[in-house]
Amino acid sequence: MATGLDHGLKKLVWQRIKDTIIADTRKSEVWKIMMLDPFTTRLLSSCCKMSDLMSEGITIVEDLYKSREPVPEMKAIYFMTPTDKCVDAFIGDFKQKPKYKSAYVYFTDYCPDDLFNKMKMFCAKHIKVCKEINISFLPQEAQVFTCDCPRAFWNIYSPQSQEKGKTLETLADQIVTLCATLDEYPGVRYKKDSGLDNAKVLAELVDKKLENHYSLDENCKKKSKTQAQLLIVDRGFDPVTPILHELTYQAMAYDLIPIKNDTYKYKSKDGSEKEALLNEDDELWVKLRHMHIAEVSEQIPKLVKEISARKQADSKITISGLAQLMKKMPSIRKQVAQKTVHLTLAEDCMNQFQKNVERLCKVEQDLAVGADAEGQKVKDPMRTLLPVLLHPHSTHDKIRAVLLYIFSLNGTTEENLNKLIQHVKIEGNSEYILSWKELGVPIISSQSLFPFRKPTRRDRSQEETYSLSRWTPVIKDVMEDAVENKLDTREWPHQSECPSAWNGSRAVSARQKHKASAQDDHRSGSRLIIFILGGMSYSEMRCAYEVTQTIKSCEVIIGSSHVLTPTGLLEDIQALSKKPMETFTIIDEKSSA
Repeated sequence: MATGLDHGLKKLVWQRIKDTIIADTRKSEVWKIMMLDPFTTRLLSSCCKMSDLMSEGITIVEDLYKSREPVPEMKAIYFMTPTDKCVDAFIGDFKQKPKYKSAYVYFTDYCPDDLFNKMKMFCAKHIKVCKEINISFLPQEAQVFTCDCPRAFWNIYSPQSQEKGKTLETLADQIVTLCATLDEYPGVRYKKDSGLDNAKVLAELVDKKLENHYSLDENCKKKSKTQAQLLIVDRGFDPVTPILHELTYQAMAYDLIPIKNDTYKYKSKDGSEKEALLNEDDELWVKLRHMHIAEVSEQIPKLVKEISARKQADSKITISGLAQLMKKMPSIRKQVAQKTVHLTLAEDCMNQFQKNVERLCKVEQDLAVGADAEGQKVKDPMRTLLPVLLHPHSTHDKIRAVLLYIFSLNGTTEENLNKLIQHVKIEGNSEYILSWKELGVPIISSQSLFPFRKPTRRDRSQEETYSLSRWTPVIKDVMEDAVENKLDTREWPHQSECPSAWNGSRAVSARQKHKASAQDDHRSGSRLIIFILGGMSYSEMRCAYEVTQTIKSCEVIIGSSHVLTPTGLLEDIQALSKKPMETFTIIDEKSSA
């Protein structure tokens, strides 16, 4: 398995693929070829390796869209999304001279009748199997999924978009396939918003599609609700979390280091270019990713010493020392290589922190929390912001600080906003700030009868935190309140009734350590599924694991259209005012100051 874990979404998805696609084709001992489109390529890559496919008799994996040589003696598996482009490519393989002996066709989701009939017309005699397997989401991590649709942000929030309805419909279909994979029929709730109705519309769509999906099971019986609850929120409900500089390892690395497609590139001690994949195959990454960078820096040398104790018990651990160790001890080469990667990555993060980020963090935390590290209320947010504006930070970092200042005030005056825009020197790119209004976030203070209301926060004054990491993502409050049945039904209306496990009679406190009891037997297997419309941050992903670890009797799954980084979110915000084909770039690179 590609996940380094014995549980989670990745294992569930791979098992479902084995139970459908692999089980059907296993009956034949002939080696098979598999055709994938871009989405199913990412889907399979996320949950299995080529060696897993080889062991199941699949010897070649090909791109559905590319020109291929015929292999008439082989059976072909087509795993694809139900789109015109995929179906046309499939028909092209069989319409005239068949490229393969026969075809086993599997769609990720429901195939429309017109596409099915088109296939039937041209290829019926070649198709041995045609099934819909209901997996149209990507398992990002053990408790995280995405709809693999960054474009959803523009489609939903841009005033220029004409794709909003279609995008919400597609996201609803994808959420339903997640529920089907988990074998859950959850009650659905959404965060009410006075300005936007995106969460409400999506909740209605999901609930209707779930009802249709579960209307009749294989025994012609209607499936009842399971011990699960689905909460849908709009990105604007917490604009602070995805903008802050985070100091937990995963969130910090993806913010400060240029990691693309989960690949970290670095230079080894001998100057050669290296790259490492940051995923759940790397057990050390799983252990470290949610730790504060201060803890990571302490833990890596300890973990390295566990392995190298026999050779270098008292010596200082260095990257060059690890290289020597790798030559002498081949049996542990992979483990040492992982530790070398994280030693280097943590060092890169700390260099960025000491060079630039440390100064920003105090200001950002004071503005976000509304108080300083001693608990004194911030009386003059502009005075708090000034050091960032006067220091030669990058334009990008100044924008983030200005946004946190505006969010702390629930909007500022037009006159003050214009001064801030001039000070940061983004007169030609003011959309980085102004376009937040499209998410329902107040930028200009309003005298409206229905002003924007910040969510009431849980009291965490007794929790131990680092002074530069005092902010807690709002979604963690939501998760804990949901499990304890404390969500206000006026703010979180029920789109459909939630099952009895969520009626409050057996709610478990998220603030207490878990104790085994008969209560847990009743709640065993309960799931809370959170969907953030418009992107989720790495710190919000972390919260799903933290709450699950604390509660234990309830697993929290979090998902979104895509995963956000602060830079990516600002680019998305800036692009909202542009037409679909216009390109955009962040203003400047991070300051070297």
